[in-house]
Amino acid sequence: MATTDQTVSGVPGRYASALFELAREEKATEQVGQQLATVQAAIDQSEDLGRLVRSPVFSADDQVAALAAVGQQIGISGTALNFLRLVAKNRRLAALPDMIRAYATLLSQSKGEIAGEVTSAAPLSAQQLSDLKSALKSALGRDVALSTRVDDSILGGLIVKVGSRMMDNSLKTKLQSLKIAMKGTA
Repeated sequence: MATTDQTVSGVPGRYASALFELAREEKATEQVGQQLATVQAAIDQSEDLGRLVRSPVFSADDQVAALAAVGQQIGISGTALNFLRLVAKNRRLAALPDMIRAYATLLSQSKGEIAGEVTSAAPLSAQQLSDLKSALKSALGRDVALSTRVDDSILGGLIVKVGSRMMDNSLKTKLQSLKIAMKGTA
């Protein structure tokens, strides 16, 4: 699948594309996507798992063993688990979050959706997420598959990225703009 989307380029894009093709052959693209989302959620929630993924200090064998144990604990199996093992064995775990994002983009594109990401200061409720998806669909004319991220440093508001567009309506950015504007008047 040739694409010009920047999120599926480079090493993460190649790994994600290969995984997507394999999952499509097995008719398991949705299942693999859900399992990868579960892995990403575990990485986001566990500081130790995040360190294991990012740090080159751990040996490949240690990373493979740890991921197999974590995978079993959170219900990851089959193609998704084999993918995690391969990524760890090839010493590419630091790029795993990008690979997961690229896979989600490929999955969205295969369903005719646009992949997007929303960053908020606090977790969004199901209703807020639904309202945001509806607003984006009316603005863009297509369904949007949103992944969510929580970053309390933005203080409030949202940062929404869809394709190459970014809408930053965070309180942090507004305060920085106000600070710059006030420096100019002094």
